Amino acid sequence: MQATASAPASIGNVIVGFDILGLSLDAARDRVTAVREEEPGVRLGSVSGLVTSLPGETHKNTALAAAAAVLDAAGATFGARLSIDKGVPMSAGMGGSAASAVAGAVAVNALLDRPFEIEDLFPYCLEGERVASDPVHWDNVMASLIGGLVLGARAEPIRLASLPVPPGLTTILFHPSAKIETQMARGILKPEVPMNLLIEHSRRLAAFIAGCTTNNLDLIRDSFEDVLIEPQRAHLLPQLPAVQRAARDAGALGCSFSGSGPSVFAWARDEDAAAVEDAMNWAFLDAGLTARAYRAPLDSAGARVEPVAEEVR
Repeated sequence: MQATASAPASIGNVIVGFDILGLSLDAARDRVTAVREEEPGVRLGSVSGLVTSLPGETHKNTALAAAAAVLDAAGATFGARLSIDKGVPMSAGMGGSAASAVAGAVAVNALLDRPFEIEDLFPYCLEGERVASDPVHWDNVMASLIGGLVLGARAEPIRLASLPVPPGLTTILFHPSAKIETQMARGILKPEVPMNLLIEHSRRLAAFIAGCTTNNLDLIRDSFEDVLIEPQRAHLLPQLPAVQRAARDAGALGCSFSGSGPSVFAWARDEDAAAVEDAMNWAFLDAGLTARAYRAPLDSAGARVEPVAEEVR
């Protein structure tokens, strides 16, 4: 009759994988509790956490839209009321809309007599994300759902691939006190790029994935540079170059936007993570911005159904 699911924050693009690579960040989670009701359809219950008000219309709420897609696909004869606890910031480049969509889909899925497998929920989670971004983008959704580093390997038919990540690495992410709207950030991108730039981008993408799959940190460090998208967006956060220099000087493998920003993330060896975090923090402060830090292992978990607390007797 009731189920609670959570889904983590995520990093879109992951430097070189524009729209095709996503990484989960289990340092913040959205939680959705779905309560089964006789009346078909989905309705909004309470809202808590980082926000206390969200749209109650299905077509304006990512969690409701994803949940409705799951119930429709299952041919469910019942409905659900969804209460949302927002732990992932919105408009932060941390996959806040995707986390809500994924948590909503997983929560109502747990109410079904014959639930879908987790990966099979992906198309319904996309319908939730479509509320926030149409055409819909995969990267945050697939990472939040499955966990770890995920590649959108094929569009038709849909194929996702979980990629291995080297052990002993940490993701450090800073969410600064700045705003960058995703649609605006996409709108400034050039529709065409020179062939030589495409080749260089492809070279880095291939090297990055090869470095991850072979545990070659030097290869990851050499390819941890976005020559395609970041140069077109860097002016949206003037403090970015200083933060990147500070992160690399402290030992980071690399540093860039998380999704379209304004959040910035870096990868570092576990033993360097504290120094990298401290350096990035001071770089933001020196540039006149406060920023909140998040830290999580690269192999962060994806969505899950939360256990029901047992009654104490």
